[in-house]
Amino acid sequence: MSMNRIILLMVLLFILEGAVMPWIIPAGFGHRIIPHFVFVIVIFSGLYSRRHLALMLGVSFGLLQDIVYFGHLLGINAFIMGLMGYFTGVLLERRRSTIMMAISIIGFACILYDSVIYFIYRVFRITNESYAWALIDYILPSLFLQLVFALACYVPVRKLFEGQSKAKSEKDEE
Repeated sequence: MSMNRIILLMVLLFILEGAVMPWIIPAGFGHRIIPHFVFVIVIFSGLYSRRHLALMLGVSFGLLQDIVYFGHLLGINAFIMGLMGYFTGVLLERRRSTIMMAISIIGFACILYDSVIYFIYRVFRITNESYAWALIDYILPSLFLQLVFALACYVPVRKLFEGQSKAKSEKDEE
C-alpha cells in the first residue's frame, strides 16, 4: 500500500510542478525558477529507503519529464535522476541522516543535477550561455525553491519512506 502512496505522491508533484507552479511563480521569475519536486522525492527515497527504489523512481519519472516537458534530448532527465537517486542511496546506505544532512545533500544534488544537464546541453550545443550565467540565472534561484520544498515536506516524506522500508523488511522476514 505504501508504494502506491509514493507513486501517487510523485504523480501529484509532477502535475504540481508542471501545471500549478507556473501560475504561482511571479511572472518575472517564470523562466528563472524551475521546480524539481519529483527529483527531491527521488533523493528522499535514496536517503530513507532503498537505492534500487530511488533508481526505479528516478528513471521512470525522469523519462516522464523528458517526454512531457523536454524535447531536446530524450532520456537525459531519466538518466541523471536515476543515477543521482542511486548514488545517494549507495553513499548513505547504512548512515542515519539528520535533517541538516538531508537538506544539504538535497541542495548539493539539485546543484549537481542542474549542472550536469547544463553541461550536456553545452556539449550538444543546445545552449551557448556560460556556466556562470546559468548558475546565477536559474540554478541558484531554483535551488532555493527545492530547499524550501524539501524542508516543508521532510517529516511526512521521511515517515512515508521509513514506513515503506519497514514494511518491506517485515515482509521479507516472513
